[in-house]
Amino acid sequence: MESSSSRSPCKPGCLIASSRRWTFAFAACFVLLSSCATSPQPSLEFEIVEATIAEIHQAMEDGRLTSRNLVEAYLQRIEAFDKKGSAINSIVMLNPGALARADELDAAFARSGLTGPLHGIPFIVKDNYEVEGLPVTAGSLSLSKLIAPDDSFQVRRIRQAGAIVLAKSNMAEFAFSPYHSVGSALPGHTRNPYSLNRVPAGSSGGTAAAVAANLGAVGLGTDTGNSIRGPSSHCMLVGIRSTMGLTSRDGIIPLYLDHDIGGPMARSVADAALVLGVIAGYDEADSATEAAKDRSAVDYLQSLDAKALSGARIGVVRQISNREGVNAEVLTRFEEALETMRKQGAEVVDAERIVELDEIPSGAFWCSRFKADLESYLASVGEAAPVRTLAEVIESGQFHPLIGQSLQFFARQPPPSENPGCSRSVENGQRLRQGVRRVLQEQQLDALAFPTWSHPPRLIGDLNTPHGDNSQQLSPHTGFPAITVPMGTVGEGLPTGLQLVGDAWSEARLIALAYAFEQATKHRRPPDTAPPL
Repeated sequence: MESSSSRSPCKPGCLIASSRRWTFAFAACFVLLSSCATSPQPSLEFEIVEATIAEIHQAMEDGRLTSRNLVEAYLQRIEAFDKKGSAINSIVMLNPGALARADELDAAFARSGLTGPLHGIPFIVKDNYEVEGLPVTAGSLSLSKLIAPDDSFQVRRIRQAGAIVLAKSNMAEFAFSPYHSVGSALPGHTRNPYSLNRVPAGSSGGTAAAVAANLGAVGLGTDTGNSIRGPSSHCMLVGIRSTMGLTSRDGIIPLYLDHDIGGPMARSVADAALVLGVIAGYDEADSATEAAKDRSAVDYLQSLDAKALSGARIGVVRQISNREGVNAEVLTRFEEALETMRKQGAEVVDAERIVELDEIPSGAFWCSRFKADLESYLASVGEAAPVRTLAEVIESGQFHPLIGQSLQFFARQPPPSENPGCSRSVENGQRLRQGVRRVLQEQQLDALAFPTWSHPPRLIGDLNTPHGDNSQQLSPHTGFPAITVPMGTVGEGLPTGLQLVGDAWSEARLIALAYAFEQATKHRRPPDTAPPL
């Protein structure tokens, strides 16, 4: 595992120290990274826009591409489109060890070929994941001096598989908002590359925008209620929220630990499936993964079957898809998606009503445990933590004004063990889990389907028009897996997503169904705001 401070000739001093220093720091970091070459490299004979992991590896094996070439090409795109040009504003910091890591991988490739399933693949990592030697801010200036002492479990897994952490991405501060990606660690909103005056959703909007704009090959996000699937839908990506316990949360700054899940965000089902297989499995530091002890060697690429929809039974959750106020164009895209599945041989039926969705208020599924979970995390990093309590975060004043009231609310909450709402949320989650499983089993359904969001991406700053977030409904409270895949566009090219939800541990089946839909439709396209250089 490389350390940016010990292996890279580029020093981590180029990382941001505060929002006011961002412009200088970003430019300085890019110059340092770009000047680290010590030997001539072959010219790039490979177009990285929309390149898949398989295509990248084939180019490496053909001698048309090196890891250094690839990193340099993505850095050029970041330089061209993230703070300049389209000004997508998705990147918080570059990893100054990226080129040194690429050189190591190139040397290893020269000796024995690809070192792992993610050899040389540059990742965009959401800024609530620990990456050794880099700041981890969760989007907040109050944590800007927190330097990760080691890698989070998932980052360690991708690095062991040969990946390169290229950059940390912007996020909604402390992952509070599913609606936009804005915080205090980076000035301004992250923009949706498909329409620069619109949001990429939250909280993993930085990862989504960067991967969609081809500023990195693939990304890691986190999802408490929506935050992998919503941004993926808004940015024409594939996003997977896995079964609770399949992937470790160790080394990720929490929001609500009982709902938090980290996972892949990619431009194709195949790339998302590959990453999920790498990061899945047991971690002794996260007790929730005890059930995944036998699932750490799953090759989800084996699930890719373009004919998987043939004979499948897909249940339409009309409670969600046809909710009041749904955008008419989104509903049209959804009906077209259902027709596509029928033409591919699926039996599409209206699912039995999930009565628990009607009986249990939406707020009764949540435990307001942010204070306890954050303070537990800060205690775990010891002396590295610049603050120790939520009260100190509030006293520092180093947070975006939008979250001030939320911080005050959480500061007043009792510990989960003393909060009646937390025990009720567990009971309600169990009820919903039983209800969803009943519908799946009684109707012999492979998956439940609905639009990931019922409305297109909002205009930046708009918190009044309907949001349309459907991701909060089923998966977070049941712990069941869900995948979103591009479903087409509405309006002037605004992306929409199709979401499939299955029973626990049904990732392989969901991936197969999503892949078959993806191959039948080919909805994914790159944004015009970040063309090839």
